[in-house]
Amino acid sequence: MNPVWLLALIAWPAVMSLAIAAAGRWPNLRESISVATGVALLAGAVSLVGPIAAGERPSLTLFEILPGLGLTFTLEPIGLIFALVASALWPLTTIYGAGYMRGNDEPDQTRFFVCFALAISAAIGIAMAGNLLTLFIFYEMMTLVTYPLVTHHRDAESRIGGRIYLGVLLTTSIGLFLPAIVITYLFAGTLEFTHGGILAGTGLPALGAMALYTMFVYGIGKAAVMPMHRWLPAAMVAPTPVSALLHAVAVVKAGVFSVLKITVYIFGLDYAFQSNATEIILWTASFTVVAASIVALYCDNLKKRLAYSTVGQLSYIVLGSAMASKLGAVSGSLHIVTHAFGKITLFFCAGAIYTAVHRKYVSQLNGLGRAMPFTFAAFTIASISLIGLPPMGGAWSKWYLMSGSAGVEEYALLGVLAVSSLLNIVYLLDIPARAFFLPADADAPQGFHEAPLACVAPLCITATGCIALFFFAHPIITFISSALGAGA
Repeated sequence: MNPVWLLALIAWPAVMSLAIAAAGRWPNLRESISVATGVALLAGAVSLVGPIAAGERPSLTLFEILPGLGLTFTLEPIGLIFALVASALWPLTTIYGAGYMRGNDEPDQTRFFVCFALAISAAIGIAMAGNLLTLFIFYEMMTLVTYPLVTHHRDAESRIGGRIYLGVLLTTSIGLFLPAIVITYLFAGTLEFTHGGILAGTGLPALGAMALYTMFVYGIGKAAVMPMHRWLPAAMVAPTPVSALLHAVAVVKAGVFSVLKITVYIFGLDYAFQSNATEIILWTASFTVVAASIVALYCDNLKKRLAYSTVGQLSYIVLGSAMASKLGAVSGSLHIVTHAFGKITLFFCAGAIYTAVHRKYVSQLNGLGRAMPFTFAAFTIASISLIGLPPMGGAWSKWYLMSGSAGVEEYALLGVLAVSSLLNIVYLLDIPARAFFLPADADAPQGFHEAPLACVAPLCITATGCIALFFFAHPIITFISSALGAGA
């Protein structure tokens, strides 16, 4: 295949953001362009599945600053999985965003859709980055183009949340991620993502490898490993479609995808395991999984509860990476997919609840399931998937995480996963239990009271995706395994 297609897919949403901006005075046209752009991007990404599955690894270098240091795009299976998730969920989020923004009479809707397109362009750039320099450039681009989305309301609360968002992400990336890239180049003489890694045999001592890996993970603040997580709940001041973008489509997935890619293609699974490079992160991520779940238990604000849920769920993916094994990498990659569908459904539901009845606290949801059956049924399905129970897709990623833990003989991680799953049950299923089984509050709406169809239809589709992923996970697992030199 022609590697120029990689550049075309990256540039497509950014170019079309100009058309979205030009159509700002005609909302129907603006949103039609947004959806059509997303569908076209998805079609382009899907067309790459065949060649990549057949073993092709297209690569394109636009320019080179130093030997082994240039703006390079390369596509491999794990990157294509991320690109497919982002491009599949973008059109649905756009439709949902149109219903939400209109239903709540939000200001600056054109700016919202323009920044959305730019964020997806950055996500595709991250997915197709061929080296650490390219990854860093698009990682920073993601931070900058999503800042206006976080501060969308332009009130005092939004400005504070935006400062935390920008401050944490820029401080970590410039203070830790960039120095880690420089150190890697000094030892390896290249930044290219290479099968098996580039650090083995470079003379980097084991303690240095551990320090470098820790710098990378904490430098990638979007992975939200504690204590670098504060930006994520702070960003909940944004409109709910932005929260969906942050938690499912682009931003946090860019973080954990970057951790996974650095583990597999910079350290290499064998070297990471033999050098014990991931040991610190293995336990800080474990702490994050449990601690975030405990905090979520006490959050009455629905979006904040879901935000801390995301902090914990992201560390499942970091844990998979830090196991430094093929099973761990498969589980982390698969959880990117299953978490994306589950968490975007939950945020869609939170926004639908706010749009329909203007309630944003868990304690206000009693009895609402009878008025909003589709929304709370979807919430239940997504919750079961994130807990890791069949017949939902999240069961497979949790299974592979547990198998990976046993495979590297880190049996304490099985306890971490079990405790976190129990906590997930409490703080997630509490919500539909309230909605369906408790008496309605006196001021609760009577009769059918769902949000507009543009809000409800996408959340029903993504909830269906949670179920479909349980039955069709094997092709995804096989595809991911092809990047690792493993069988299905």
